[in-house]
Amino acid sequence: MNITKLNTEQQNPKTLNIDLMSTEEIITVINQEDTLVPNVLARQVPNISEVVDKIVAAFKQGGRLIYVGAGTSGRLGIIDASECPPTYGTDPGMVVGIIAGGKEAMTEAIEGVEDDKQQGKTDMEEISLTAKDVVVGIAASGRTPYTIGALEYSKQLGAVTVSVVCSKDSEMEQVSDYTIAAVVGPEVITGSTRMKAGTAQKLILNMLSTASMIKMGKVYGNLMVDVQMTNEKLHNRAVNIVKMATGASDEEARAAIKEQNYHTKAAILQIITGLKGIEANNLLNKHDGYLREAISEHYKGSAQ
Repeated sequence: MNITKLNTEQQNPKTLNIDLMSTEEIITVINQEDTLVPNVLARQVPNISEVVDKIVAAFKQGGRLIYVGAGTSGRLGIIDASECPPTYGTDPGMVVGIIAGGKEAMTEAIEGVEDDKQQGKTDMEEISLTAKDVVVGIAASGRTPYTIGALEYSKQLGAVTVSVVCSKDSEMEQVSDYTIAAVVGPEVITGSTRMKAGTAQKLILNMLSTASMIKMGKVYGNLMVDVQMTNEKLHNRAVNIVKMATGASDEEARAAIKEQNYHTKAAILQIITGLKGIEANNLLNKHDGYLREAISEHYKGSAQ
């Protein structure tokens, strides 16, 4: 495909003279263009929802969510994946980010790696991809050879494949099982897809991982009840979560957290049900970590 024909490479008529604008005018037009993104994504809600259900089904059979991309797209995938363990208490291998060029590419541009289709396949092989996994390829243009190589191999293996793109009728769309196409239009600076396209991709990944974690029982109400207490800030957050979920005092919340070996969800269950120690954990495990279901069974049993 001729790159000049891509949606992401067109000139934006609103910014043809941006180099002549005042600072405030530049910021205003950037902001105005950014506000277009949510409306574009609203039209993709059915597609995003369908992909979330596939991700949840994969998780429940021991599969993984794997993001793969080059440049900005790859970095966004790694960022989203890396936030899941501290926020939702997931194993680091449950959501994985792969970027063309490896870890070094997170902080600097590595020339040519995105054009290596074979490397996309190789990187999927190196993480021992299986048919249980969901692979989400991310590329604003929808034509990145590295990402296409990863998707093609994933599909051959039987994994669910998804394309997150910002172009119509892209090559990646032809390869993948599902496509989320956020066509946000020309960038403020022609071809600078870290801007509107990057914002759209970031919002999509937020939705994919967050909704999947909610459906996996990682959220109670709107509280992140599997937060890992890896630093003082997160410990205090966990205390506040326990207090908000139960109405307990600060002292009661801290005591329950300590008794439950710093497991936020178990501490909540202990305070609500009165179950102590291993009993709370056993009930949670019986319901695969779904706190609301565990609470419901306890009270049904108590009523009988």
